Amino acid sequence: MKKRRLCFRTSRNHWEKSWKMMRMFVVFMCAMTLSASASVYAQNERVTLDFINTNMKHVLHEIQRQTHLSFIFQTEQTEQIKGINVKAKNESVSSLLDRILANTGLSWKIQGDMILITKSTPQQVAGQQSQSQEMLTFTGTVTDDQKNPLPGVTVKVRGATIGTSTDVNGKFKLTYPKNSDNIVLEFSFVGMQTTSVKYAGQKEINVILYEEKTELEEVVVTGYQVLNRRTQTSAITSVKAEDIMIPGVTSIDQMLEGRIPDMAFMLNSGEVGATPRLRVRGTSTLLGNREPLWVLDGIVMTDPVDVNPEELNNPDYLNIIGNAIAGINPQDIERIDVLKDASATALYGTRAANGVIVVTTKKGRVGKPVLSYTHSSKITRRPRYTDRNINLMNSQERVAFGKSLADQHYVFPTQMPLVGYEGALYRMQNGMTSYDEFLKEVTWYEKVNTDWFDILTRDAYSHSHTLNVSGGSDIIRYYASLGYDRDNGVSNTTYTERYTVTAKMNVRMTPKLLFDIKVNGNVQKKNHLVSSIDAMDYAYNTTRALPCYNEDGSLYYYNRYKGGYSGQGSKYLRYNIVNEIENSSNGYDGKGVQVDLNLKYNIFDTWDVTGVASYSVSSTLQENWWGEKTAYIASLKNGEYEEAPVPGDDGKCILPYGGILKTANSETENLTLRLQTNYRKIFGADSQHLISALAGYEINMNRSKKMDNEVRGYLKERGMQFVDMSSLKLEDFPLYKEWLQQNHTVLTRGLSNSLSFYLSLDYGFKDYLTFNINGRIDASNKFGSNSNERLLPVWSVSGMWNIKETLLKETDPVTELRLRLSYGMQGNMLDGQTPNMLINQLPTNSYYNENVSTVYQFPNPNLKWEETKQTNVGLEAGFFEGRLFISGDFYYKKTNNVFSYVNVAPTNGITSYLMNNGNLENIGYSISLSATPVKINDFSWRLSTSYSANKNTVKTDAVENYELNDYLSGNAVVSGEAVGTFYSYKYLGLNSKNGIPVFDDYTDRRHLLEDKTLEEVVKLVMVNSGNREPKFNGNLYNTFTWRGITLSFNLAYSLGSKVRLFALYSPIISGVSAEANVRKEFNNRWQVPGDEKRTDIPAIINRSDEMFSVYNHHWSQHQTNKTKNFAHSLWNMYDNSDLRVVSGNYLKMQNLTIRYSLQKQLLKKTPFSSASISFSTQNLFTISAKELKGQDPSQAGFAKPNLSIRPTYTIGLNVSF
Repeated sequence: MKKRRLCFRTSRNHWEKSWKMMRMFVVFMCAMTLSASASVYAQNERVTLDFINTNMKHVLHEIQRQTHLSFIFQTEQTEQIKGINVKAKNESVSSLLDRILANTGLSWKIQGDMILITKSTPQQVAGQQSQSQEMLTFTGTVTDDQKNPLPGVTVKVRGATIGTSTDVNGKFKLTYPKNSDNIVLEFSFVGMQTTSVKYAGQKEINVILYEEKTELEEVVVTGYQVLNRRTQTSAITSVKAEDIMIPGVTSIDQMLEGRIPDMAFMLNSGEVGATPRLRVRGTSTLLGNREPLWVLDGIVMTDPVDVNPEELNNPDYLNIIGNAIAGINPQDIERIDVLKDASATALYGTRAANGVIVVTTKKGRVGKPVLSYTHSSKITRRPRYTDRNINLMNSQERVAFGKSLADQHYVFPTQMPLVGYEGALYRMQNGMTSYDEFLKEVTWYEKVNTDWFDILTRDAYSHSHTLNVSGGSDIIRYYASLGYDRDNGVSNTTYTERYTVTAKMNVRMTPKLLFDIKVNGNVQKKNHLVSSIDAMDYAYNTTRALPCYNEDGSLYYYNRYKGGYSGQGSKYLRYNIVNEIENSSNGYDGKGVQVDLNLKYNIFDTWDVTGVASYSVSSTLQENWWGEKTAYIASLKNGEYEEAPVPGDDGKCILPYGGILKTANSETENLTLRLQTNYRKIFGADSQHLISALAGYEINMNRSKKMDNEVRGYLKERGMQFVDMSSLKLEDFPLYKEWLQQNHTVLTRGLSNSLSFYLSLDYGFKDYLTFNINGRIDASNKFGSNSNERLLPVWSVSGMWNIKETLLKETDPVTELRLRLSYGMQGNMLDGQTPNMLINQLPTNSYYNENVSTVYQFPNPNLKWEETKQTNVGLEAGFFEGRLFISGDFYYKKTNNVFSYVNVAPTNGITSYLMNNGNLENIGYSISLSATPVKINDFSWRLSTSYSANKNTVKTDAVENYELNDYLSGNAVVSGEAVGTFYSYKYLGLNSKNGIPVFDDYTDRRHLLEDKTLEEVVKLVMVNSGNREPKFNGNLYNTFTWRGITLSFNLAYSLGSKVRLFALYSPIISGVSAEANVRKEFNNRWQVPGDEKRTDIPAIINRSDEMFSVYNHHWSQHQTNKTKNFAHSLWNMYDNSDLRVVSGNYLKMQNLTIRYSLQKQLLKKTPFSSASISFSTQNLFTISAKELKGQDPSQAGFAKPNLSIRPTYTIGLNVSF
């Protein structure tokens, strides 16, 4: 037999554990050997001390410090013996004890190295001093709430100084004199709640320690400090992540709808990855970013891609890139604190005028490792023609509509696609088909009834997975998680995919030194439709009489002029939207890593110093691709995919071969260094005074670079190759040659450095009063040198008065009542403003053969900071031992020196100039209530509700160069009105003779509008239709719990906004095309005199009508008049009239969840320590104005129809091992 050599591998940890066990064994054996002589040795130990006027407890502690002895005594007895004067030099313990206990009524007894101080008569002392005391032995096990043993737990007798600790299996053993009365054992462990157990003869004392969790209601987290909620002076709303968690939602910001008082939530699309717009206490700036600042574990986060604030502030802008926390897994979040007033946000300086959202992630827990897995499977429902909000004609109705127009001899557009009834009629009238073939074709079109929503959208399945582990000891705690989610969009081919990783470790290196490290990483992939394809607009506005597929399943192509795009040619090119989608993409790849280091040193119990370092790096790649088979590329080629490009000027060819690839590659680095010291001191005879101070210095550095590029001739389907055009004669394709001669690569670099100093001072008197002062000074290269010279400190003062403790202490129903006051100032400066002229050095100009330069930024030496001053008054009241809690805040916020652009003469080289002009006011209030109306045995009902109001007003003399559409869409800022105010034409009715809409457009008094600015004309001709942003918002949240079953739902509501209905005539202003679908309202249009009494839908005027051009071109467009152009056509005026404006109020079932958690008796039969399963729906229904006719309030008709907010259905699973 062949011998085998066995090799055993042991880890380093194994040897370390073995060595520890050997040392413990040696110590144990030595203890057994020496126990017999311990009493004698203990009595002969010697000490040296010198005390004057001290107490007995102090003397015994000093003896214990100098020896190996432990004392057991009643604290009350020893503290009563004061005024001791004792001096000893190398004196034995027994002799010293005899001296100091003489005439005290106390005696001492010894057992091993333990000395018991008891109350005895002098006669008993001499007889008992040498006797051995009978002892009790306590044994047991200490575990956590998951039944995991806890090693290192301190176990001691209350009032005594002796104790022990649990071993690796959580077991302990402790001896104590038997004749002691009222023995209470105390179990304590870092991070766990201290538990006391009274000894009553138990053989085994088994104890469960629960993790020490500071209740959310008790503290608030600002990022720089953790404050006691009962004494804090600021307006801060705190929520637990688990309370707002919605299964299937992969971004925490979408869970905030209706849950935060004073925060408005606006989401204008149901597209996957769409980012909501958040407004905390209204708008603080006109030109700057209006979004709140995101902070993660004390570090300010930045957006993955820089987006122009003008776009972010545009209510019609769809942000699918994401915001600063797009890469954070919601399952890793512990809590969210929203800082709203000046006192709360002052420490963040100039970045925080719009409010701050502080996100705190989970930490490790003490005990054995706990492994948890969270999963959700979600179905998002696509739009359907049967939905209330899709009021479009089917194919039969659309054919009948086309026939009615033809019967009226309507002249259809000359370049329209020849499809549907109109196409069949054209072919018959031109002899291309017979009448019978015409009828057969029309019948076929009536039955097509293409479901564009079924073709272009889908019921999307999405899923997410999170695996995390948490554990630790009193020395080290850790938390780590891995996350993956795939969120498929309702629009075909759209999705977001994200991988996340988090690792967090908290280490107590010494009793005074703590070290924390955290690493966050994420990888994101997204795909959306390219900008040239709008699937929702196509589904809404394309006739259902147009097929998408042939009978054999192949794509059905129809001819569109220039393929429906804006190429140089004039050919009809085949088109099918499915082909466009399949051969194009709008991809996004993002990666990010952030590392945070935190080192805290406790100099004293009252003074510590903290150093923080955070470094993050992210990169993004955005790719827009159009394949050569798309109609978009065909329009640039001026020919079909399989056709050879036509050379010469007549060819109109901009791209001979291949497709287009546009890329935007960006990289960003952020470094934050912070040094902060905290001091806290309690003093006074009754410890009634508390002073705390915080001071810090912070450095922030940001580096960014970006490269935009466009290449042509790209063949993605050929292995991402490029067409070899080396043999191509560029002279044959002059348009392509011209494109090649232009530069299509743009490089951008960004650099931002800032230095900050901040300070916070607090004074508290008992629980009665608290006063606070916060301040910060920022200096940055972004602000320009003159801004730094006129340094603007950000500051605040605030206070809290505890009315309950001072006036209502004996009023039992009122458990808390506090009044808060704060006032402060913040500042803001736009990036890139400078007192000096900046010159942009350009490359060599080929015409002049010289280097050229242009003015990049004109000097602006007199530009001042925007200054935002805010006053806040808050009241908090609690009743019936926390069963009812009510809070309210009123605020007044005013921004002075508001930035705005002023029109200047073109002779200055520019047409507008940035200046400080006017102010912006916000007035608002909020009320919130939380209660537990029912709590009986296993059943409880908790509810919370909030109501917030905000009104803002702009006051400025600046007149910017706004366009007409800015006033119609609410993008123009008008003095005396709120931000987001839009205007509409005054509708007077329908003309009784021809059914055209009639407006009060000053046709008969045009001279009154001459030489006026566009804004002045708008105010005269149009009416103020209201605001696009809500004035009031709130929610009603309910939770019902019975045993392991929990039912919760949140109703969110929004009031005060106005919505414009979808445009009726915009799709057909240039004529009713055969390709276009129309809304069913046209079935109720004006057709004969008298119809104006029953309908407000205008007639469709024939393009051959002699008045058509008059109606289609408003008189203000004529170049001969002196009036600004304030309208395009009667049809455009109708779509933008006050008739088409309705209330945007809504009540929405934001979330409904039912969850079942397995009970303990069932868990014992499983490998899980906890398990739950849930079913959740989101956006289940929305109640809104009937005039919307089902149009979702989020679908404002100021732009093309977008995807409405979609209902979702989610199953969730959460288990722990």
